[in-house]
Order: sequence, then structure tokens, then C-alpha cells
Amino acid sequence: MSDIPLLKVKALSKFYGSRIGCQNVAFELWPGEVLAVVGESGSGKTTLLDCLATRLAPSTGSVEYRMRDGQFRDLYRMSEAERRFLMRTDWGFVHQNPADGLRMTVSAGANVGERLMAVGDRHYGKIRATATDWLGRVEIATDRIDDQPRAFSGGMRQRLQIARNLVTNPRLVFMDEPTGGLDVSVQARLLDLLRGLVSDLGLAAIVVTHDLAVARLLSHRMMVMKDGHIVETGLTDRVLDDPQAPYTQLLVSSILQV
Repeated sequence: MSDIPLLKVKALSKFYGSRIGCQNVAFELWPGEVLAVVGESGSGKTTLLDCLATRLAPSTGSVEYRMRDGQFRDLYRMSEAERRFLMRTDWGFVHQNPADGLRMTVSAGANVGERLMAVGDRHYGKIRATATDWLGRVEIATDRIDDQPRAFSGGMRQRLQIARNLVTNPRLVFMDEPTGGLDVSVQARLLDLLRGLVSDLGLAAIVVTHDLAVARLLSHRMMVMKDGHIVETGLTDRVLDDPQAPYTQLLVSSILQV
């Protein structure tokens, strides 16, 4: 990993009137690091993710991202066009529901190819060849390249969404419950695939999940949220094997009792 962080988050808060979405969140994310944000439904983890990914403007605080030229930029002082360009090039966003991250009425190949065109690729043959390669990498039969995602199973749609996001070699990927709603056997296969791709590509990722097994398998470090606040943070194995905060202890013990 680099000795310079990729993302610096300072005193980040989001309020909905008097209700706290997240409050006073601060951390740094390093190149190649996977950070899991865990907590029960309503803990604020999705609000935090949306603020980090510029999908939701925070009430206070800052999110600074290290650009490819090495300079840090405050994401909320950038123009909307600059942020959109980051989303098409340097970042990916994997939704829990793959239909939210795919165009359901165009082919699988076109879903992947659109990201390539967004970064300037124009040669049809090269775009199709790259899309074909990526379908293979996410374990989708390449003869399905002209099929639409609506003809795919839930697991295949999620793998296609991953291919669409990773084809441009982003440096940072946001994942919102990436295995949510999938059968257990499909989840296991998808997690193995994600772990391999993240490692092979040296991606930094922020993964929101309520599933501690997902966090253990994918992440290096973990933040535990409750009522919009970070109540514990540390290396994933340390947090799960020796939780310090009472809320984290409760989370871990509830899993062990299942």
C-alpha cells in the first residue's frame, strides 16, 4: 500500500432535520485497502456511503480525494461535471440491487462497453473484445454477451454490474450490500469472485454490509456504526475476535448464537 491515503474524511455529518444520519465521522482510506462499514439497519452506514460517493451532500465536514496527479481535492468543492467524471473513471459503485447499476434493456456487452466509451474508447472491435474478456472474468458465459440483463439470474446480474464497474480500472469502489438478497450459495461464489478481483486489481473499496461474514472475508479494516456514530474501528479480525465496544460485542455475539 502507498504511504499516502487515497481518501481523507474529516468531521463528516449528515442531518435530516433533527435526525442524525451520520455525525462527526473521520477516517483515512489507503490505496488497496478494503474498509467495511457495518451495523444494523438504520445505523447510518448507507447515509455515510452516499455522502462519501457524492450521491448525498453532507451537512458539515469534508471528503478529500487524491487525484491521479497526486493533489487532494475536496469532493464537495468540485463541479458536478468533475464529480461525474470521477464516477465514470476513477470510481465504481456496486448497488445492492443490480438493476440500479445496469441498463436492463441493452445487452450485457453494451453495459460493459458504455463505461469504456465514457473514458474515450471508440473502436468497436476493441470494446467488444474487452467486454467479452470481462464477462469471462466474472464467470458469465461469453456467448451471453448479446443477451439483456433482464434475462439473467440475480447472481449473474450482480456479476455483470461488477464487470461494468471494474472495466475502467477504477482506484476506488463503493459497495452497498453487494451480496444482499442473494441465495447463500450464490453469495459465497460472488464473495470469492469479489475478493479475487479486489486483490488482483489492487482496488481500494468501501463496503457497507450488515453481514459480519462478508466483512471478515472482504475487508482489511472495519468501522462499526450505531445511531449515526462510529462506535469502534480497527483491523477486521481484531474487531470481530476481540470487540471492545458493548454494541460491537452484542453484534458479534448475536451472530455466534445463530
